[in-house]
Amino acid sequence: MLELVLFRAIPRRDVKPLARALLDMFGDFAGVISAPAERLSGVAGVGEAVICELKVVEAAAHRLAQARVMNRAVLSSWEALLSYCRASMAHRETEQFRVFYLDRKNVLIADEEQARGTVDHVPVYPREVVRRALQLNASALILVHNHPSGDPTPSAADIDMTAQVGRAAEVLGITLHDHVVIGRAGEVSFRADGYL
Repeated sequence: MLELVLFRAIPRRDVKPLARALLDMFGDFAGVISAPAERLSGVAGVGEAVICELKVVEAAAHRLAQARVMNRAVLSSWEALLSYCRASMAHRETEQFRVFYLDRKNVLIADEEQARGTVDHVPVYPREVVRRALQLNASALILVHNHPSGDPTPSAADIDMTAQVGRAAEVLGITLHDHVVIGRAGEVSFRADGYL
């Protein structure tokens, strides 16, 4: 697949060595397409055309995954939601915190990035999460963030922050359905693992 994408950017050339170099550096196809442009440009043979093709494929993958969950009942299409989260977050190099806002029928009405962080921390403000839920007239939330280390095991800070958001939401009649931590090695659901 990677060779086909590279061939579009570099026609009439053998792209196998470049594909191998990219896979060696970023691990797999998903790692290559989600790598930052700055890191991609550091690989010999990668120019603007290659970066553009890779970013188009990444954007298309995100849009396809998002289309499977937007304006649909999220809890009945949980696997589609997890696939979307994996596609958009599992290979990021820094932490990202997102909130899925749901209506009374658990239909996804908004997917918003609340914060970006460092390699091992993302600042989250429970007040802002709940304020935005009120603005959207949301009845429920699903929190999602990634662990760039690849290990989705929640930290003590993750557990504490989730409890804070849950308490703030509960006071206002908003349900916190879950908090999912995404890693390359899989994901952890706070609800399924007993943290909620």
